[in-house]
Amino acid sequence: MSQPRHNTMLSLSRTTSNTPSPAEKHHQHHPSQQIQSAPLSSPSPGLRVPSNRKTIYDRHLNRSRNSELSRASFAFLFGEMVTYAQRRVTGIQDLEKRLNEQGYPLGLRLLDLLFYRTISSSTSSALSSSSSTSASPPNRPLRILPLLHLIHGPLWRLLFGRAADALEHSVSPETPNEYMITDNDPMVNTYISVPREMSMLNCAAFVAGIIEGVCDGCGFETKVTAHNQPTELWPGRTIFLLRFGDSVMEREKVLERAGVK
Repeated sequence: MSQPRHNTMLSLSRTTSNTPSPAEKHHQHHPSQQIQSAPLSSPSPGLRVPSNRKTIYDRHLNRSRNSELSRASFAFLFGEMVTYAQRRVTGIQDLEKRLNEQGYPLGLRLLDLLFYRTISSSTSSALSSSSSTSASPPNRPLRILPLLHLIHGPLWRLLFGRAADALEHSVSPETPNEYMITDNDPMVNTYISVPREMSMLNCAAFVAGIIEGVCDGCGFETKVTAHNQPTELWPGRTIFLLRFGDSVMEREKVLERAGVK
């Protein structure tokens, strides 16, 4: 007698599971209410992209050629860079070395940007001119003097909006591989307060790293350092000392005999 009762209960449970409940019928007839009850999805965290789906990497390199950067922004960013480089240093030379290392990769990239903009401007001027003969696009310098003129003029204008103040060659016969670029008022030192115990510190070592990166990018083995040379008129005067390697000086002599300028 117990076995038929068990079968009846199983059949009832199956029938009940297949029959929709009143709540399910209500949701089936009103799908809009089911959509409204769903929670709104929160925006996914990450990099914010503009509505036109374009970033700074889509901008043309010549678009910001004549634009100027806010000095307040530059002062804040460079101050943070100096603070970051100051961590766990053993002395002034170690701090200047870290600033030099920060500027070195920037010099490599600025060299490519400088030549790209120069070639673009020369190409556009050639297309706009009616004459068939046009000047050839500039090449990377092969000798020391054209390289120094590139740094003294175009590179300095690209960075600071003006040319450097002086370009000199060592008069000592013992150091013919030394050249000096002078900046009477380096902008990188304008907003840096140096304590008295670190009076020998020159944060323009960052610019020295940029110069060294440009020289190495052109194939000139160079060591660049920044030195304080204050005067009464220019208390922040800085001299960038460039020491070229022996291989560079040997190549310079060979190119000079070959008549390469």
